[in-house]
Amino acid sequence: MFERKFSIRTPEDATEISWFCDICNGDFEFLGQMDGKYRSSFEHCRDIVLKADKAGFENILLPSSYQVGQDTLSFAGAVAPMVNNMSLLTAVRCGEVHPPMLARAISTLDHILKGNLTVNIISSDLPGTKVDNLIRYEKSREVIQILKQSWTQEEINFEGKHYQIHLPSDPVKPYQQNGGPLLYFGGISEEARKLCAEHCDVFLMWPETENNLYDTMTDLSLRAEKLERKIDFGLRIHMIVRETEKEARDYAKRLISKLDLAKAQDLKSRALDSKSAGVLRQDELRKTSDSDGFIEDIVWSGIGLARSGCGSALVGTPDQILTKIKRYKDMGIRSFIFSGYPLLEEIDYVKNLLLPSLSNSKLSKIQGRSPENTPETPLTYGARK
Repeated sequence: MFERKFSIRTPEDATEISWFCDICNGDFEFLGQMDGKYRSSFEHCRDIVLKADKAGFENILLPSSYQVGQDTLSFAGAVAPMVNNMSLLTAVRCGEVHPPMLARAISTLDHILKGNLTVNIISSDLPGTKVDNLIRYEKSREVIQILKQSWTQEEINFEGKHYQIHLPSDPVKPYQQNGGPLLYFGGISEEARKLCAEHCDVFLMWPETENNLYDTMTDLSLRAEKLERKIDFGLRIHMIVRETEKEARDYAKRLISKLDLAKAQDLKSRALDSKSAGVLRQDELRKTSDSDGFIEDIVWSGIGLARSGCGSALVGTPDQILTKIKRYKDMGIRSFIFSGYPLLEEIDYVKNLLLPSLSNSKLSKIQGRSPENTPETPLTYGARK
């Protein structure tokens, strides 16, 4: 058991259990097999969102990438009116959209969802471009500052190196009037850690050994503390849960049973983050795994053979996985983003075998962002401007 020596924003026994909707063409029955049944069509991805909502997940990550699939904001706008309870964790890549118009798009989604919106900030090269790492993070930092001004001030008055913007903020007022949507962010580079400590609310991590996760959390918390801030932590990890350990491990083997490693590498390299520090670290971890691909007790790294980004899964019985989640919670992790292949079918296993034993709530509600009553904005009952 970890004796946590740092502060987080949500100290009580509260967790946000989320699912994942791969709108970027990454859903499979067998990893690396491009079965048309699992293409990222609107209908397939909509069904994943609605099933996760009905199953009781409190949030769902909608990723962003330039590959066959769907634009994140467009998909979120289309599916938002269909969602009953769940929040949408909508990924936005800094610099893709002019910041005031990005703020406006996010505000529109926030109103459609009645405050059930969270934002996953991404700082990476835009498709087809390559920019110095420091410059890219400078620009991302300015985008976030403009978003925050637009959500919390009467006017946007920003003079930066990359953006100089002076506008009234009425057109971008969010539904979440107490600071706007929570900002989730992930990245292990030095610049990524600085950015999150300065401006973001939830630091998302990919699978690691427990000691490395704890060291990262300690580092980020101390950075935030120096800025008189506190942040929360999240873990993005795949899931294979079955009644017996043998069933779970057999299913893991089945997932990679048709994998062509050369084709798998091509699939990985098409992603925008395929050369990021985080992805390279996932590859390093896999090299340290045992003969069955486990980097740690029940943490299986086989997913990363054919997938960029999050590369490992929890594989085991409900008791084994709940024990592991308890350890993660003791460390201070408060948000979990699960997924499994295929995404639709695996919702049932997590819903039936894990969710009844997990506390589950929205971080946005715990932190007072999502309002209980309709707020006064130009799009609700505020003065028409």
